[in-house]
Amino acid sequence: MKKILSLVDDIYEDLELWYPKLRLEEEGWQVTVAAPESNRVFQGKHGYPCKANQDIADVETADYDALLVPGGFAPDKLRRDPNVLRIVQEFDAAKKPIAFICHAGWILISAGILKGRTATSTVGIKDDMINAGCEWLNEPLVIDGNLISSRTPIDLPVFGKAFVDAIKAQDA
Repeated sequence: MKKILSLVDDIYEDLELWYPKLRLEEEGWQVTVAAPESNRVFQGKHGYPCKANQDIADVETADYDALLVPGGFAPDKLRRDPNVLRIVQEFDAAKKPIAFICHAGWILISAGILKGRTATSTVGIKDDMINAGCEWLNEPLVIDGNLISSRTPIDLPVFGKAFVDAIKAQDA
């Protein structure tokens, strides 16, 4: 069974967590939601609750096959946590799929893994992405190696499919 890690904090973008999470669970895979505090309920931008089942500080990336980073305003808080940056760096070093959408690019910027890479995000952080050394494209889906990125919730169908495909490709 594949195991996917997702990151959450208050003011996450509800659809950007739940749409891919449910899509991954439809595949029969386990999705663990890690947050600054486990067993706490975090509220999305639109009020949808998400209970974290792991503390970010306790994450062992070797236990997971892929990483999902939803957007919203949670990434602005999460990127200040050195454990979040470690997690992203370790997933990237292992070439495991990292799917990020909208404002989630902030976390990858702070982790220092976007220089020389191609990705997309919400136009609101386009300049941040470019200043981090990323080639930014205004496309619904951009795949660069293990990085899978999309702009906004409207791109979720192609984002979810690409993430599932990337996880399945690990066995090929």
